Amino acid sequence: MPIRPIALQRGDTIGIVTLGSPPERNEVETGIEMLEDMGFNTLLGRYVYARDGFLAGTEQERAMDLMSMFANPQVKLILPTRGGVGVAGVLPYLNYPFIQRNAKIISGYSDITVLLNALYQSAHLTTFHSLMLVDFNPSTPEYNFNQFFAAVSSPTPTRQIHNPPEIPLKSKVPGNVTGPIVGGNLTSLIGTIGTPFEIDTEGKILLLEDTHEPINTLFRYIEQLRMAGKFQDCIGIVMGQCTECQESYGKTYEDLINEFIVPLRKPLMTNLATAHGTYKAAIPIGAMVNLNTLNNTLTVLEPTTIPPFYK
Repeated sequence: MPIRPIALQRGDTIGIVTLGSPPERNEVETGIEMLEDMGFNTLLGRYVYARDGFLAGTEQERAMDLMSMFANPQVKLILPTRGGVGVAGVLPYLNYPFIQRNAKIISGYSDITVLLNALYQSAHLTTFHSLMLVDFNPSTPEYNFNQFFAAVSSPTPTRQIHNPPEIPLKSKVPGNVTGPIVGGNLTSLIGTIGTPFEIDTEGKILLLEDTHEPINTLFRYIEQLRMAGKFQDCIGIVMGQCTECQESYGKTYEDLINEFIVPLRKPLMTNLATAHGTYKAAIPIGAMVNLNTLNNTLTVLEPTTIPPFYK
């Protein structure tokens, strides 16, 4: 069983870090204001506003900020400001045994995907494919906050992941499988192939989603995952939405799924509202889940945090 962090409570401190691309200052300030209005304290990393072209400071600086949050006993949740690019660069500079001994909640998506999976694989930590600081703003749907806090603040034994009613989950290939769920942003995951942080899908349920990519580019990524054995190794597949993904040569994202994912004959669920979409389900990376495409359900089977009094 992976290590579960301590559940988040009102009054706890949230550490803010930038691990990829630099954020806009007003987005950070808006997020901090909302978190503090919700009853949390916030602590900004030293390099939150650093800029080095399309990166937020050097790899070492960004890794140092992250490690400082794991080292701070007051910090209960580590919240990246945004994703972007460059998160993989911090991975070689992290102290995974130290992180394992100082487990904390960490949430994000987009390029943060590579960190979430690396922390699960190398530090055995349950992480959360869910909100980032930029999502704490007045336009975020209540669904997103409900999903987030259900995942990080409620140590319930089981939790069924529901889409909003107007966005139906779709089961494409029948089956009923149980295993840890891994994955996230397809573009980011492809960048780990051939590195020490390559995603491990053996015996696991694989989640994939993306945004703003032409369909022929997504096909290339899917083919690379297939040739790397990632679909052969996994036991089931959950395809999230692909927001603003451009039709190519008359082919759509739905066509890509039907023509190249369905024939893999793994239990397959599609249309999960997650990550880059308006609505964002909270997926605990590394937690045991049941994917039942016979009754169209995705269920988290274990608590993903522990109560504070267990500390």
